[in-house]
Amino acid sequence: MIPIATILLVDDHPSVGEGTKQRVERESDFQVTVVESGTEALQLLAQGQFFDLMLFDLNMPVINGLELTRRIMETHPDSIILIYTGFDIAPNFNILIEAGVSGFVNKATSWARLINILRCALQGETVLPTMLVKELRRTDIKVPVGSNDSLEHISINQREQAILQEIAQGKSNKEIAAMMFMSQRMIEYNLSKIFEKLNVSSRSEAITEAKKHGLIQETKFE
Repeated sequence: MIPIATILLVDDHPSVGEGTKQRVERESDFQVTVVESGTEALQLLAQGQFFDLMLFDLNMPVINGLELTRRIMETHPDSIILIYTGFDIAPNFNILIEAGVSGFVNKATSWARLINILRCALQGETVLPTMLVKELRRTDIKVPVGSNDSLEHISINQREQAILQEIAQGKSNKEIAAMMFMSQRMIEYNLSKIFEKLNVSSRSEAITEAKKHGLIQETKFE
């Protein structure tokens, strides 16, 4: 008898959830449970239900996919969780990996590709889009400053660079916090560290200095 893999799909769009369930369950070895909120997902787990794999939408009201991952990994650290989204996850890649996500699935991917990703994840493989693989080797970005006689470096980590990118686009601290799934206070803390590293005292000065050292992409602001 073929073993059945149980999957929990959490998506606040019923049509996406039901459509995905119907397609995935065409495979005889998959059984999908669909709920529309993180609250429902947590209730199922609290009731003792077990799932071999969980598939979370990223942008959901009340409890988003990142927060849901964090809560579940606290009590079920061996869970296999994939983020299922149509949005660019690059700005939040490190945060999601740190939370315990095992991979990512774009909602626009083909059904055949989705099934293959699910099977790979169930076999313990991490599933990453090719464009994000390079992020695995990125830690701090170091740029030289000063004269050749007295060469120093500014060390900017990936999160700080992402924040710089957003403030250069005119985003407020509140907007950046929502986009990066962080508290506004944490954004303010990171900004103060950025100002200290760049030796500046304002957003405009930080943008000017960051552009000078190639820490933000000019093309996004044309």
